[in-house]
Parts: sequence; C-alpha cells; structure tokens
Amino acid sequence: MKLPSSIIYALCSMLLLASAARAADKDVNRWHATLQQIQDRAVAENISHHVIDQVIQEATFMPGVIRSDRNQSEFRLTLNQYITRMVNADRVRMGRAAKKQHADLLRRVEARYGVQPHVILAFWGLESNYGTFKATHRMSDAFLTLIYDGRRQTFFTNQLFALMKHADKNNLSISYLRGSWAGAMGHFQFIPTTLAAYGVDGDGDGVVDVIGSLPDAMYSAGNFLRRLRWNKNERILRTVRLPAGFNMSLCDARTRKNLSRWQAMGVRNPDGSALPRADMSAGMVCDARDKNRVGYLVYENFYRIKRWNNSNAYAIAVGLLAERLR
Repeated sequence: MKLPSSIIYALCSMLLLASAARAADKDVNRWHATLQQIQDRAVAENISHHVIDQVIQEATFMPGVIRSDRNQSEFRLTLNQYITRMVNADRVRMGRAAKKQHADLLRRVEARYGVQPHVILAFWGLESNYGTFKATHRMSDAFLTLIYDGRRQTFFTNQLFALMKHADKNNLSISYLRGSWAGAMGHFQFIPTTLAAYGVDGDGDGVVDVIGSLPDAMYSAGNFLRRLRWNKNERILRTVRLPAGFNMSLCDARTRKNLSRWQAMGVRNPDGSALPRADMSAGMVCDARDKNRVGYLVYENFYRIKRWNNSNAYAIAVGLLAERLR
C-alpha cells in the first residue's frame, strides 16, 4: 500500500527532528512545545497562516547554532590586529571601486539622509565586504533553535517575530531570509528588529529587501545613521601619537577632554605637530600593548557608530576605512 505524501512528510519530519534532538542531546517534546508556543503567539498577532506554516511546518532544529552560541571564541585580537585585518588594502581597493560603480546611488542616499558615501561604504565594507559575504543560515530555524535552547530566549523570540512580520509585510519567503546563525542579514547585517525600525524601500518596488536590493540596504543604513543623529560636518576620529608614560587608563573612550587638555598632556599629531586649537572635546582609544604609542582621538560620530555596534575597535575601523575611502 502506498502511503499518502502527507503522511510520508510527517514521518520524515519526525525522524529529522528526533535525529537533530539526539545530536544535541535535547528533548523532542520540548522542541514541539516550543513550536506550538510560537505558532499560538503568531496566530494571536495576526501573522498570516502562510508565513506561520513556512516557519513551523518546515522547521529544522540546528544543533550547530547552539554550539556556536555557547562556544563563541574567547580569543580577542588586539586593537592593531583588528584594524590590520579589517582595514586592509583589498578592502580599500574594493571600496574605491564600489564608490565609482555606485556613485549615483550613494549620492541619493547622502541627499536624503545626510550620510556621506565614504561612510556608507565603510559600514558596507566591514559588515559584508561590500556584499560578497553571504551568510546562509535559514534564520527562522536558527531563531527557533535558540529560543528552544533558552539562553537568550526573549531576545531571539523578538527577532523571530520581527522576521515573520517582515516576511508577511513584504511577501518574502522565510527560506529567502538567510543570514548569520545569530540573525544578522544582508549587505549591512541588520537583525530583524533593527530592520523593522529602520528598513526603507530604496528602489521603489514596494518591498524592503536588504538582502537582494542594494538600494534598499543602503537607504536603510542611511536611515539608521540619520536616526542616530549622524553629523556629516564632523569627523569620526583623529590618529595621534601618545607621549611616553601616557596614562593608558584613559584609553577606553569614556573620559572626554578638550583638545587643548590632550595637547597639554603631550598628545600630538602623528608628525609631531600640535593638535588643532578648537573648542571641542574628544575621547581617547588606544592599545596599551602598542609600542608605537598610536592613539585615536574620537568625536561624537564615533559614539554614534557604537550605537550600531558597541565596540571601540569596530568604530575605529569604520572611521579609518571611511578616511581611506573619502
């Protein structure tokens, strides 16, 4: 007797779920309970049955995502190592080529959001190497797995529902929405809640697609930075030379001083000349392990970058790459 395809599908799904659960030493019943809870809430929040079915009926448990979340490397690059890796000759070359190729689009983004082309390019370069890096995890499955795991259940639940609503609103397939195991997607690696807050239809097709549409991605990035109060008339940072015996406890960007005060402490431009005489304050970022005594005076736009990614090293890299692409 030939079994109906629906029964075969159900049996295969059960076998896959059981296999995945055993691989991660997890409970199949709890996995099903997680799916049921998500489905019930999605129905209550009026998400379409089409999207709910894509998420729930096609759900795949991903034990590798749990391993990634639990075993994130404790290894940390020094500031200089990070900068060398992220702001390299290839990335600068690619950025300059992208600046020419997408000049018109970058001008439109600047006109609308007040964010300069070299700044948009710096974020694009660091986030996805100008769109050449494409993460492949089906994000709904990654989120379901992480919700089930429970370590950051609320955060990943919020991400999943933002993803489902985005798919529903823009008529996008859940399987199309792929990204990193932690849920960052597209040219600028937006997580779903960020996309919900700042996503823009840049190409006018009525769909916000930051994966497949570069105009949507760039307009969304520009909108995000504008909402962070980006100031196109201010620089991000200034590379400086530190004096011997400089108090390295000041290098965490938290202590801000007037430029004249940094000057009085012996901070100079790389060529040894005096800092500008300007009534403005700046923080300091440097690496105590750097024998060359290189530091970075950082201004308000640096702190705005940190609201995109709360890392001093990342914000320094954006600033340095932007300078190279100006």
